[in-house]
Amino acid sequence: MSSRADRGPELAGSLHRLRSTLARIKAEVELAHDDGVAPPVDALLSDLREALSTLESIESAAYSIIPVLVIDDDERLGELTARGLRRLGYEAEFQGAPRPLRAREVVVLDLGASASFTSEQRELVKAARPIVVTGAADPASRALAEGLDASAYVLKPVELAELAAAIKARASER
Repeated sequence: MSSRADRGPELAGSLHRLRSTLARIKAEVELAHDDGVAPPVDALLSDLREALSTLESIESAAYSIIPVLVIDDDERLGELTARGLRRLGYEAEFQGAPRPLRAREVVVLDLGASASFTSEQRELVKAARPIVVTGAADPASRALAEGLDASAYVLKPVELAELAAAIKARASER
């Protein structure tokens, strides 16, 4: 993982974005108040979402929190994996399908879930260089993982310590 000194410019940029977004929110509310009209709720909500997202990036960088997206076609197993990772200190979330990724987010992908991906979802996952988790050790499964540009290949049943080591290794590449 990068050192705090390496993250200095990233933190400064994120803090600047956060300050700018909050200043925009403040200005919108003050203008609406001065004009005696209702503030533009949709714009304010959008700005608040942006501010919270930026704050999440700042916290992740400042506290070395590694966000993890667990993608699995088995909801129970996916949530159990995410819960186990949260107990280890990761900011882990389970989803049944890919979604836009957060800054420095590591993807843990059950290989079986990839069968239902659209081409856009497949490209999103491939760009993330996921950690593939699967019960299949056959050459075809390994080839599928390689086609997704997997950064690691972990066989089920997964030991959380082994998965955590793969996540740390993947996060340190960024």
